Amino acid sequence: MTDLSADPFDTLETLLRHERESLLAGALGDIAPLMDEKIALISQLRDDPPDDAERVRRLHATMLRNQTLFDQTLAGLRSAAERVGTMQQLRRSMEIYDATGRRATIDTPPSQRVERRA
Repeated sequence: MTDLSADPFDTLETLLRHERESLLAGALGDIAPLMDEKIALISQLRDDPPDDAERVRRLHATMLRNQTLFDQTLAGLRSAAERVGTMQQLRRSMEIYDATGRRATIDTPPSQRVERRA
């Protein structure tokens, strides 16, 4: 929870470090609770902006870095979901090319499983 007596700038910097660590560790469940706190801190800073331009620039760079991590995390999740979808499709049917070069589909009966080997 946000400590209202603490400097919101310092608190936001700490929160962004925790957010980055959670993203790098893949602890996505830890991200959601940080969002409400981050929104509250940004609102405080919007109402009473800091005077130190260099500090604001560093904070902005940190936020952009975290946004890049968010984007990459989402891209990874989408890729994994796509891969799972492809594997599910392969369980139902498989497209191959026959001896003449024409595409053919082999439907897998529901009771059979595709054997995977390493």
